[in-house]
Amino acid sequence: MTGVWVLLGVLVLGGAAGALLQARNGRVRAAKFSASTLPGRVSDALAPDGVTLIQISTTFCAPCRHTRAILSALAEKTDGLTHVDLDVTDTPEVAQALSVLRTPTTLALTPDGREVFRVGGVPRGQELLEALKPHLTNA
Repeated sequence: MTGVWVLLGVLVLGGAAGALLQARNGRVRAAKFSASTLPGRVSDALAPDGVTLIQISTTFCAPCRHTRAILSALAEKTDGLTHVDLDVTDTPEVAQALSVLRTPTTLALTPDGREVFRVGGVPRGQELLEALKPHLTNA
């Protein structure tokens, strides 16, 4: 009988952990670092004006393809918004310097390298656009 209770407890805890992770996926979160800690690959990719969405990806990341499609389309139709996809498969130190623990992770950066916000997982397009509006020149 004890085994049944243990199994039931594991299932409940696993379901709660899964629900928590699902709720956090794609949510816009506050910035984590300052401009002084940007790796060279990231600072070289910043656009001279507007906001740059830096997508941190890896080669075999399936959700990264979906994120790339969302961010590319959003950047094409939004003035002052640029999308850059950085594959960190061979340079994990870039992800480590940015405190990125999963792919895809999207960082919204100003031209001076200040992080505005970040999104872990596949971003929700409309929520992302709403978070970007105060930081775009032609919002």
